[in-house]
Amino acid sequence: MKLDCCWFLVSSDFRIWCFLLNSVIIVVPFVDSVGLLFPNIDASSSLTYTPLIINPVTENGFLGDASPKYFIGVTSIKINDKPVRTNASLLSIDAEGYGGTTISTADPYTVLESSIYRAVVSAFVKAMPKNVQRVPSIAPFGACFGSKNISSTRLGPGVPSIDLVLQSKSVYWRIFGANSMVEAKKDVLCLAFVEARTDFRPRFVVVIGGHQIEDNLLQFDLSASRLGFSSSLLGRSTTCANFNFTST
Repeated sequence: MKLDCCWFLVSSDFRIWCFLLNSVIIVVPFVDSVGLLFPNIDASSSLTYTPLIINPVTENGFLGDASPKYFIGVTSIKINDKPVRTNASLLSIDAEGYGGTTISTADPYTVLESSIYRAVVSAFVKAMPKNVQRVPSIAPFGACFGSKNISSTRLGPGVPSIDLVLQSKSVYWRIFGANSMVEAKKDVLCLAFVEARTDFRPRFVVVIGGHQIEDNLLQFDLSASRLGFSSSLLGRSTTCANFNFTST
């Protein structure tokens, strides 16, 4: 059984674990315990937190009826610790409800507004090691590489890290190779980010997709209006598939 990602919801009324398995959400009761993930790892004890933001405008454009989606305040993007040049104002939610960063298990890959997408792809390509060959793109991805000279690490392919910088420079969600790359075909790895449609203005400029949250632990703390995130659990030698169901 492969559990793609794991998160838990906390409010004054309930505490539950949720898992995504083959696009189906599985819900199980949540209790505080040590060693929630084998081998004896309580990944929830070392989360980084960022505020959950309310978008006061629904996707239908009605002010006052807040969007049901969860938003976080990404302020900039870095690749290998170097800032990507983007229009920072796009990252904020405007008066009409456009902009901002949300999380979606319905989108397989992170979707970026066109100008941000082009800037991220350009910066990522420049940051790749010189001995890694860029190869023709494979739809829907815009940057693909021969995997021959890409090393393999505990955190996935050895490629530049991508940081989603949040409320301060010291608070960021780091995306490593396991979550930033996808094998599009034999010996070809592609940057697993896609461009938003350009035939109309996208409602959100960053939609963090399922591949980017795979084997990341997320805590949606609705009582405190904050999101806790672990970055890749592979860095702690565990995965969401190692959830200890006997602890619930």
